[in-house]
Amino acid sequence: MSFHIRTARLSDIEGMFDVRTSVIENHLSREEMRQMGITESVVGDMVEKSLCAWVATENNKIIGFSMIFPDEGCLFAAFVLPEYEGKGIGRRLVMLAEQELFQHHDIAWLETDKNSRAAKFYMQLGWGNETDLNGTDIKLEKSRDV
Repeated sequence: MSFHIRTARLSDIEGMFDVRTSVIENHLSREEMRQMGITESVVGDMVEKSLCAWVATENNKIIGFSMIFPDEGCLFAAFVLPEYEGKGIGRRLVMLAEQELFQHHDIAWLETDKNSRAAKFYMQLGWGNETDLNGTDIKLEKSRDV
């Protein structure tokens, strides 16, 4: 399998939402995301204004993406289509997001469900300093290598 990773473009937003709504763990529908203020236009504005998102593609199909909030130092999202999990795509997407975050911050952070596969994945990538947020979610941090 060969995949390519590049900076996200405005034309990628639909594919990014398709990936986000395809996941089994931490699934959200488009309507649930809309209720949270996560819309195609909001994400499109972010992609146009700053280096904040990357997509993985295979034959021009978006198969994964990562996204950050650059000003906040937050890894906001990293998702891969279920049929492409375990192939190193998520790892590469997170590494690109980390590189950009560490250009501007000494410590990056994210929030995830403490019992999720994602939490274990991030911890394997060196994220730690776990803080319980509400009994279900945790905040993880990662420091820039000095």
